[in-house]
Amino acid sequence: MDLRLPKPASDQKLRRAEALDALDSVLPFDRRDFLAEILTDDDVATLRHLAKEGIGENSLRALASDLGYLEAWSLAATGFSLPWPAPEALLIKFVAHHLWDPAKRETDVSHGMPEDVTAALKSAKLLRVDGPHAPNTVRRRLSSWSTLTKWRGLKGKFNAPGLQSAIKLAVRASARPRGRKSKKAVTADILTALLKACAGDRLVDVRDRALLITAFASGGRRRSEIASLRFEQIVEEQPAPTDPKAPDGEKLPCLSIRLGRTKTTQADGNAFVLLVGRPVLVLKEWLERAGISEGAVFRGIDRWGNLEKRALTPQAVNLILKRRIAEAGFDPMAFSAHGLRSGYLTETARRGIPLPEAMQQSQHRSVQQASNYYNDAGRTLGRAARILA
Repeated sequence: MDLRLPKPASDQKLRRAEALDALDSVLPFDRRDFLAEILTDDDVATLRHLAKEGIGENSLRALASDLGYLEAWSLAATGFSLPWPAPEALLIKFVAHHLWDPAKRETDVSHGMPEDVTAALKSAKLLRVDGPHAPNTVRRRLSSWSTLTKWRGLKGKFNAPGLQSAIKLAVRASARPRGRKSKKAVTADILTALLKACAGDRLVDVRDRALLITAFASGGRRRSEIASLRFEQIVEEQPAPTDPKAPDGEKLPCLSIRLGRTKTTQADGNAFVLLVGRPVLVLKEWLERAGISEGAVFRGIDRWGNLEKRALTPQAVNLILKRRIAEAGFDPMAFSAHGLRSGYLTETARRGIPLPEAMQQSQHRSVQQASNYYNDAGRTLGRAARILA
């Protein structure tokens, strides 16, 4: 079943598509036509306003994605675009459609998301799961909904007791184990295999080596941060001692990466991470081979081996990792770019590096969040589980 929405006039859709083109550095090109059809003129105006206000690209991309989903769900569930502000009943309906009890669904087909709504969202390629959604996904979309409501100068019902109670009950009913963003971590041994898979002399091999080793060694940078990395963020530093205990001994090349605005840092902050030794040499090799002295560090390469000006997208970073994973003989379904982040912290745990020191490089804000990335493989080497061994 297709989404139940009146087809917008071609000139209206074209106008919205042209308005969204102004956000081409943020919105995926292959979703722009869909968004132009599903979003209203006010929605597009809100996104452009947020862009002008300087909201981070990752945040804006997430808001646009969530807004597209919310509008599509509203059309499928009610036959109308989202009302602003949304009444509490509609917010509760959203929770009921996405967080439900699979056991109750077996005896009550009306429980959870209706079949026609499910079919509509799957037809639009917006829904992939058959069961209830992850509670964090629902909370994130409600948060985006609330943020967009505030940016329109309106007050929503997102803190209403009825909604909060519905969320708590629904989360309890739909309880499910939280899956990892990457089933397996890209630890040092996996990374070594990936680097061997791109050990050739082609420009694409040089780029992929630099991308993978930079992402890992810089603390497991997020794919969005690697995609948006610019030459201007890289600063040459004084060589670092090979042995920290012998500061006057042999030296290693050193670079710093000024992070700017990320998920956990502000654009005007002074946060940075270091690259020391081999990662510096690999990154410099890429910059020299590609002739990059400004702008995006990691860029697309066409089928003929020509370097493009446009930066890689976060999705492209993920696909590069998966392609190299397959070439190295591993299962690409078990890994994603986030495995570089969890892999970095897992590796620091294996090597006995204190968590605060690892967090300084990974730039995690909370010990609890960072410690969650210490995968089971790292925990088996610790003493906590061996107290009676």
